[in-house]
Amino acid sequence: MPPITTPLPRRATPLQPRRRAIIVGASSGIGLTLARRLAREGYTLALLARRADLLASLCEEINNAAGETRALAYPHDVTDYDTLPDLLQRIVADLGGLDLFIYNTGISLPVGLKKYDFEKDRRTTEVNYLGALAWLNPVAAMFQSLKAGQIVGLSSVAGERGRVGNPSYNASKAALTCYLEAMRNRLSRYGVNVLTAKPGFVDTDMILGAKGTFWVIPAEQAAADICRAIRKRRQEVYTPARWRWVMLIVRNIPSFIFRRLIF
Repeated sequence: MPPITTPLPRRATPLQPRRRAIIVGASSGIGLTLARRLAREGYTLALLARRADLLASLCEEINNAAGETRALAYPHDVTDYDTLPDLLQRIVADLGGLDLFIYNTGISLPVGLKKYDFEKDRRTTEVNYLGALAWLNPVAAMFQSLKAGQIVGLSSVAGERGRVGNPSYNASKAALTCYLEAMRNRLSRYGVNVLTAKPGFVDTDMILGAKGTFWVIPAEQAAADICRAIRKRRQEVYTPARWRWVMLIVRNIPSFIFRRLIF
């Protein structure tokens, strides 16, 4: 899809440096709040999502608040793999470079404890993992060449163990976590930082109607924790932070006990 027409932002100069970021999955939830927060911190943004109307509204809000173009909208489906290389090239040209890339897109399509649905599992895998690979590979290559940049991947505490409730979602997040770790180990020697963000339950559309949620936090809190980790160039962040200690326990529960749990 073509970008929504907006005047291009002012170029960064040595006297007026400007950080530039891409957020994939920016139309709602954590992605939307990350866009607002990064715009306030002075970033120029390329915002991507499928819902063009929500992107246009968010860009208008950010640009009106800044009094200039700070956000550009690019309607995009992350499973349109073939269009991605040209789109990335165009976005980097529009921004005048790239400093930060965030992959936030994710879906959860549960099927129930006693059912199996390949189409839902395939769609979950395509969006949560294959879409991430399609974007992160060329971004990693670009940052490696530049010997600079930051990558952020939105994984989940759900990727820590295989749970009975939603196997394909757990597996897609586990794969993304492992991939991000591998990219971190590759890119750190080139001065590129890779951050894996692992939220728990966040008050977004993804948990609407979900049962058994707890410690639900607003998207603003998750975004604040992630932005703080970006500034500190951390490798991993749990949000809220207590999930780190909970997951330490969960990862070490013996399998014969874990398989009896329903969560």
